Amino acid sequence: MKRWHKISLGVAAVALASSLAAITLVARTQAHQLITNPVATRRVSARTPADIHVPYDDAAVVTADGLTLTGWYLPSANTAGPTVIVQHGYKDIREKYLDVSRVFHAHGYGVLIPSVRAHDGSAGDTMTFGINEMKDLDAWFAYLRSRRDVDITRVGIFGVSMGGSLAIDFAARNPGVRAVAADCAFSSIADTIATSVRHFTGLPPFPFAPMILFWVEHDTGLRVSDIDAKKSIAMLSPRPVFIMQGGADTVISPSSGQLLYQAAGEPKTLWFEPALGHAQFFTKLPQAFERRVVAFFDAALAGARTP
Repeated sequence: MKRWHKISLGVAAVALASSLAAITLVARTQAHQLITNPVATRRVSARTPADIHVPYDDAAVVTADGLTLTGWYLPSANTAGPTVIVQHGYKDIREKYLDVSRVFHAHGYGVLIPSVRAHDGSAGDTMTFGINEMKDLDAWFAYLRSRRDVDITRVGIFGVSMGGSLAIDFAARNPGVRAVAADCAFSSIADTIATSVRHFTGLPPFPFAPMILFWVEHDTGLRVSDIDAKKSIAMLSPRPVFIMQGGADTVISPSSGQLLYQAAGEPKTLWFEPALGHAQFFTKLPQAFERRVVAFFDAALAGARTP
């Protein structure tokens, strides 16, 4: 009996070790897929602003660490008018934001539609959810500053999903961004990891979420605790911020909007729609979106201000 007991314990130990090894391999594989967007396999925009009958300039910038990024600029009909940066989300492409950009442009705004590293036609394969992407937005802001038809004292940013978090983080470090609108931005990686892991991998949050975070940190050298838009949004006041969040969001935690709103100083606005999923404000409520978001930027960027 003792011999069979030892054999049983040995078999159980081997099975447990095999299971742990398998879980670890799955977690590391998923972490790699979450932080990479290889040029060879990623989506790239096929449509351009010409397809929506809006004049535009192809744009390119080089970041401080040597990456070439691609974008479009839609010049305003007004000389030296205000500009809105329309920032895409996680593994998104620029063409997805042509229609919302046309709305801003129709209201007299110049519109910059940039791509950041590891997205669309831009260089790089690895995403860092805001850490290295700040170099990208630095380069794009310098591009705006170089244009004579841009009033650099009247620049706002509208970001969607990860783009919303990037917008908040960038505005916190650049006082030249005078207003921020964030559509379903994640408040922090830690706040949303359980929801996002389930959405993007199909795996249960436990035990995979903490293991995926471990491998993300291991493979990138980042600290996940540093990716927290709540810290950044607290630095924006007295510049205005407009936060949008759907209550049926399954991509990020639906609590993200409220957490960002609570962390923000005045003036701040929260537009919460319980029935909306992730980043559906423009597609599901286009008239309300146009009325409310354009009015927000009109009020914030009405007159020139010193950055």
